[in-house]
Amino acid sequence: MTELYEFLEQLAANNNREWFAAHRAEYDSLRARWIAELQVLIDEMSRFDPSLAHVEAKSCLYRIYRDTRFSPDKTPYKTYFSALISPTGRHCDRACYYFHQGVDESAIYSGVWCPEPKMLKKLRKAIIDNVDEFREITETPDILRHFPGWYGPQLKTAPKGYDRNHPDIDLLRLTEYGKGCQLPREFFARKDWQKKAAELYSLLKPMNDFLNYSIDE
Repeated sequence: MTELYEFLEQLAANNNREWFAAHRAEYDSLRARWIAELQVLIDEMSRFDPSLAHVEAKSCLYRIYRDTRFSPDKTPYKTYFSALISPTGRHCDRACYYFHQGVDESAIYSGVWCPEPKMLKKLRKAIIDNVDEFREITETPDILRHFPGWYGPQLKTAPKGYDRNHPDIDLLRLTEYGKGCQLPREFFARKDWQKKAAELYSLLKPMNDFLNYSIDE
């Protein structure tokens, strides 16, 4: 992991195709080792989420190449490795897990990202109709300690159909339902970091189950 961070820092300082081509062998080696480390994490997660039992790490990976078509930042490479972990690999539009390791942040996330308007409306209704259950699931002492808030953009006012003074306006304003936990680099120096990361992810499985049940209902 130390070598991974060193490589990504060098890439951040030399984010161009010439430098990357000259260091492609190093990247390929680090990528292969990272995939192996990620597989250990997924196997640990399958202990609390059996739907991940047959997931291969390589199906969860995101490419390091940036999509610069609509971005003013034309640097060609991401300065992080990342993966979306779900029963269908990185192709998932339901509640799932995300793993991010890079120069600016290393973190684990869980929940639903960028839901379509119809899905978001459905999730809001399910949450408000069962708000006591949802808060009980998402506001346990362990979750509040490791995942204190919600991430992602929020509306400035109430969504259509809800009063701005609704008692659960904090949940209604969310446009994504997910939680994240930042991890220091020292976390990955542990030999059992995958086990510890899986323990953190496991705290949010009941939330994912609630969200996915609501989506499928």
